[in-house]
Amino acid sequence: MTEPSRCALRTRQMEDVAEVGPIASTTGNRCEERLAAMDKVLAYLGAGIVAAWGVAHVVPTRAVLVGFGAISPSNRRVLAQEWLAEAFTMWFVAAVVIVTAALGAPGAPLTTWLYRVSALMLVAIGTLTAATGGRTEIVWFKICPVVLAVVAGLWVTASLV
Repeated sequence: MTEPSRCALRTRQMEDVAEVGPIASTTGNRCEERLAAMDKVLAYLGAGIVAAWGVAHVVPTRAVLVGFGAISPSNRRVLAQEWLAEAFTMWFVAAVVIVTAALGAPGAPLTTWLYRVSALMLVAIGTLTAATGGRTEIVWFKICPVVLAVVAGLWVTASLV
């Protein structure tokens, strides 16, 4: 037996208070619609932030490479690859969430778990950044884990709505 949704519980509470069936059923539908809308708003907001953060990684790539001074061409390529790989990862995770929000049913198990797994990926990237670049004097490496944690929170919240 499945547990009733929050909207179903709210509808039952209103039935107990108002003792009027039509009010409860109308309110229940609006409640479900609002929760579905909130799911998508949180998902799209987080995806937009992560996609923009990915762009913020790509834009300064040349300056970052120059900042390392005289390094071998092989090291320069590896550094550029790793710098860009994080941006591509952010874009991919944002795209997964956008497609999930657009095509997935709010509250469906697949939708819920895709939001959560995407949030987990951001937490992993943020933890890596905090443990490595976050220990440098570069402020952007200190901001990155916070940005990713906020978006992960948005997506976990979207999975719970």
